[in-house]
Amino acid sequence: MSMESVLSERERARLDDGDDAAFYDNPRLVTHADDAFLARLTDLYGSVLDPGDRVFDAMGSWVSHLPDDDYDRVVVHGLNAAELDRNDRADEWFVQDFNRDQSLPLADDAVDAVLCALSVQYLRYPAAVFREFARVLAPSGVAVVSFTNRMFPTKAVRAWRTASMDERADLVAEYCRAADLAVAETVRERPAEDPFYAVVAENADES
Repeated sequence: MSMESVLSERERARLDDGDDAAFYDNPRLVTHADDAFLARLTDLYGSVLDPGDRVFDAMGSWVSHLPDDDYDRVVVHGLNAAELDRNDRADEWFVQDFNRDQSLPLADDAVDAVLCALSVQYLRYPAAVFREFARVLAPSGVAVVSFTNRMFPTKAVRAWRTASMDERADLVAEYCRAADLAVAETVRERPAEDPFYAVVAENADES
């Protein structure tokens, strides 16, 4: 499968194709889902993470929604330095626009888990990004991609904006398959007002 064959040019189009760094320049010290969603997310993380794991929180912010366990290393990525600097779970963090540069500054097999919460809808080149997720994941590592029905609509790709929630889950599963990540579970729940969706995938590369 081609690195970019998951989305066509039309499907990756956005209403606002302006600079993402400028859009996210002002810190948004808020959460982008209700408390029940966030509690369910922390619970899901607790079910797939082990204490001592190395964690990469991709497209993150000032809160990583991790359980209160001790992890060996937590690396957080985002688009706003002020938000990331406020993240008290981050051992280190970096700013990078995945729509401009999909190459992660992490070594092969560097982490045991890749987490991506409430942000996957903004990826214009998801296959390339998910291939990087797979590269940095250790053998048998896990990826958790969660989302709800909220978004910045001008920055979400057309394929996401026009899809139903179930179709969005299918789209994330397709992103995973493009990176040779094996989908282990798709969670579809509504703990309160915001629907809770998550795709859990595993690194099938045992080498």
